[in-house]
Amino acid sequence: MEILQKRGALTHFQILGEISKQEPNLKQKDLAERLGITIQAVSENIKTLTELEYITSKEGRAPYKITQKGIAKVKKDAITLRKYSDSVLETMTYYKSTWPAIAKEDLKEGDEVGLYMEDGKLYASINAQTDAYADVILDTKKGFDVALTNLKGTIEIKESKILIITLPTIKQGGSRSTDLDLVKGIYQENYKNYGLSSIDKVAAIGTSSHVVANALNIPVDIEYGVSEAAQSAVRKGLNVLIFSIGDMSKNISKDLEEANIQYQVIDAKKSIMEI
Repeated sequence: MEILQKRGALTHFQILGEISKQEPNLKQKDLAERLGITIQAVSENIKTLTELEYITSKEGRAPYKITQKGIAKVKKDAITLRKYSDSVLETMTYYKSTWPAIAKEDLKEGDEVGLYMEDGKLYASINAQTDAYADVILDTKKGFDVALTNLKGTIEIKESKILIITLPTIKQGGSRSTDLDLVKGIYQENYKNYGLSSIDKVAAIGTSSHVVANALNIPVDIEYGVSEAAQSAVRKGLNVLIFSIGDMSKNISKDLEEANIQYQVIDAKKSIMEI
């Protein structure tokens, strides 16, 4: 978009726009006052526009006349600006006033729906008894994303945390030195002993973590950007189990402390006698 990117292009557009009004007594002083720039700046721009054959004048002085080439230039830039401003206005119409959710059933424009989190996703339903409500903007079928406005109340998000299981490094034996029974027990039910109501997502960092997860038939949901993804999941009310290798757990713990997210670390390395 040259008119907004090229230096001086917008000023050229403004000067051409003023000259196109065909005011016979329009002077550089008038242009300077209208555009909020110096007379010297106007003079320099007039010189450039004359060289580009967008306007004509007598020795750079009034009266100034816009040429057919100048008219074409103004029209082109005006259309570009209009398209850009229209897109901005459209964005602003929805900015912080429209929210998406998943329709739990068919919804109609104007319906007031309750909002609630389920498996980390925001749902909207006419039948939901919650503390958060919004109005449906457009008719939407069940299972599709519905546009909402006039959000009222607070969306309840259950308290959740992260459980980090630290596995031995390959130098320490890797998966062969891992207490698989301990890991299996935690995943299946013993997570309750650590304050979790469920395990909603599983993350794995490192090769040995994937080997352990595969050996125990534990599906891995998060493989990359584990720290950030786990934090995002917790903020949506999901409990996360992270398989990590050795000192990697320290880096994750540091990130979680800085983000003020609850977590607990469990060492899954077998004791010497078990090995």
